[in-house]
Amino acid sequence: MIKKVVKKQNNSHDCIICGLDNPASAKARFYSMEDETCVALVTFDSNHQSYPSRTHGGMVTALLDEVIGRALWVYDDTLWGVTMKIEVEFHAPAPYGEELIAVGKITKRSKLFFDGVAELYDKNGKLLDRAKASYMILSLEKAAQDKDGHVHLEDVSVFDKDDVKEIDVPELKALRSVE
Repeated sequence: MIKKVVKKQNNSHDCIICGLDNPASAKARFYSMEDETCVALVTFDSNHQSYPSRTHGGMVTALLDEVIGRALWVYDDTLWGVTMKIEVEFHAPAPYGEELIAVGKITKRSKLFFDGVAELYDKNGKLLDRAKASYMILSLEKAAQDKDGHVHLEDVSVFDKDDVKEIDVPELKALRSVE
């Protein structure tokens, strides 16, 4: 289903999933959508391989984790989610070398915590993987602190403009069992 992009989300410099300056990064792009989902567009490459022609499950897990965590930004981009628990189901191998789409949505939220679901699809809309996770909410300043207490907002707030206005987004099948 074609859905409108409400806002392009920021990337970071060094993240393994969205880092623009990290040579090992998948360089995923994230969007807040009109239906209150977060969508990620990503093309993994052979650096992200496990078995031949397959993206490593750890990279898939990291992507699903990030798209759920970023679903909080649909409501408030000054808050960040820190993962407390994640459960992933691997349904089919995630290929590298082709664009994939991940969709995440918050299913429950309080002042301090939130839960969400995410799914990863191939270009034909085939479900590849699914996750559900729980997060603690932190301010951007708290999340961007290093071990010495220095805040590095410049690393986590990198805007990478593009012209994506609409995305063909598969329906989140996981929501049927949650709602």
